[in-house]
Amino acid sequence: MINISNSLNKLGVNKKNAGSSTGITSFDSGENIDSFSPVDGSLIGSVSQTTEEEYEKIMQSAISAFKFWRKKPAPYRGDIVRQYGEKLRKYKQPLGELVSYEMGKSLQEGLGEVQEMIDICDFAVGLSRQLHGLTMHSERPGHRMYEQYHPLGVVGIISAFNFPVAVWNWNTALAWICGDTCVWKASEKAPLCAVACQNIWSEVAKENGLPEGISCIVNGDFRVGEMITNDDRIPLVSATGSTRMGRVVGATVAKRFGKSLLELGGNNAIIITPDADLEITIVGALFGAVGTCGQRCTSTRRLIIHESVYEEVKQKLAGAYTQLSIGNPLDEKNHVGPLIDKDAVNMYLSAIEKAKKEGGNVLVEGGVLSGPGYESGCYVKPVIIEAKNNFDIVQEETFAPILYIMKYSDFEEAIDMQNGVKQGLSSAIMTNNLREAEKFLSAQGSDCGIANVNIGTSGAEIGGAFGGEKETGGGRESGSDAWKIYMRRQTNTINYTDDLPLAQGIKFDL
Repeated sequence: MINISNSLNKLGVNKKNAGSSTGITSFDSGENIDSFSPVDGSLIGSVSQTTEEEYEKIMQSAISAFKFWRKKPAPYRGDIVRQYGEKLRKYKQPLGELVSYEMGKSLQEGLGEVQEMIDICDFAVGLSRQLHGLTMHSERPGHRMYEQYHPLGVVGIISAFNFPVAVWNWNTALAWICGDTCVWKASEKAPLCAVACQNIWSEVAKENGLPEGISCIVNGDFRVGEMITNDDRIPLVSATGSTRMGRVVGATVAKRFGKSLLELGGNNAIIITPDADLEITIVGALFGAVGTCGQRCTSTRRLIIHESVYEEVKQKLAGAYTQLSIGNPLDEKNHVGPLIDKDAVNMYLSAIEKAKKEGGNVLVEGGVLSGPGYESGCYVKPVIIEAKNNFDIVQEETFAPILYIMKYSDFEEAIDMQNGVKQGLSSAIMTNNLREAEKFLSAQGSDCGIANVNIGTSGAEIGGAFGGEKETGGGRESGSDAWKIYMRRQTNTINYTDDLPLAQGIKFDL
């Protein structure tokens, strides 16, 4: 079994930690937030909440650092990110263990999350030499036009507990190479992960003689988040969380004409066709539904199954659920760890009851586990419920291992069911039918930001832009051209003659 104390020591995480930092300098005058592990209920440590005075110091530092950072060539900034990635390789094991212990996901997933951090750093290093614009022809003779991208400023990042380190690094790695500085408010449910990441950054900052303020952290509840969203010195706020939270953040930032990058709720479905390879289908659906104990925004919430294979899929899936091992996520023989806290457990129980009241048939029973190994009270049984897509509870996102299964007869019906929720993050189809696969990926198909064929809904990769439509918020992070939101766009026209022809052929002779 993992010795978490050793991991904490390696990461410089103490019983009491300063929750506000500009990189090397930390502040700890605020009240403490205690972090309890959902794994065993133990107090891991605490961080201090950021006060208004500390926040102002941090913002002044981030603004000052931006003036320094934007002058550095992008490849130089990329090399700093490369060094941070190398540090992550060094600390991968203890940081992955902390992620697993503080959040409750399996150790493999915790290590995988740190690997995502490493991967986005590698991606950003290459990108630092490709921050390109376009060259365009002018309608005016003797003129040349081009566009370029400039650093934006201070980026505010508000992250969620389910990916306590990767989502932050998706944003920072790109923001840093773009010339921005960052202020990060981690989830109050996983604050120690933020302290650990900042400690790793401080090593890079010291070794390179970097100023304070390039990487900053703040900690606290929604009131600290409001400091970020209301601050007109922050041109971009990247926020990950619930749709309810996103409505508030988006509206607040919009009022001051700032930009928002929102990654919100998911209600993801897999369509299982008569031509599906059921062997890979069951694996994809199983991991999608129970991985991270159903607490991914890309978790599989719904299976839309063709009536001809419905009974077979139902039996195979129920059989697979009986083989799941639930317990300490640091023990690699276990498949499913705990929910984040008892509030999440109550939401899980409430969702099951609502589904029953609406007419849902519980195929695989749920419940809260107790006894040795389950002392935290956060371990629950994954559930399968036969339901209809129009159930109120099916239309909601429940952050728990609850899977709703339903039948379809016509492919158009399946697409309508897949699209018939307010969220639009991830989707998948399991089929060997080329026509169905292509239609699913077409404009007539999935309305989600991510649409997969023959893999599950949790198939996000660094190279692609991550995000969704509708109540998912519309933001894009990570790969492709997601970097552009961290920069300001500028069009330039150059006149290389001694004449001044006007646009549209206008004459203005004096």
